[in-house]
Amino acid sequence: MEIKKPAVAGTLESSDCQVTVEVGEGSIDFSLESAVINQYGNQIRKVAYETLEHLGVNDVRLTIVDKGALDCTIRARIEAAVYRSVGQTENLPWGGAIRE
Repeated sequence: MEIKKPAVAGTLESSDCQVTVEVGEGSIDFSLESAVINQYGNQIRKVAYETLEHLGVNDVRLTIVDKGALDCTIRARIEAAVYRSVGQTENLPWGGAIRE
C-alpha cells in the first residue's frame, strides 16, 4: 500500500497513542515519543514495523506519540491512519489485514 497523503489517527489521552503517517522518502522513517520508551520502546517499534509489513507499507514517515497504549491499540491506530491516507473509507478489512 502506498501512502498518498498525511493522515492521523488516535488521541493524546491516557492509554492511547496518536499516529501520523506521511509520504516517505523511500524507506520507513520511524519516530517515537513515549514516557515509557525505556521500558517499552522496543516492543512499540516491533509492533509498528510488523503492522506496516502486514499492510504492505514500506515507504512512510511514521510518527507515534504514545500515552501508554496497548499493542492492539497501536496496531489499530496505524491501520486507521494508513487507510485514511490512501482514502479507503469503505470495505475496510478491520482486523482482517493484520494477523499476529
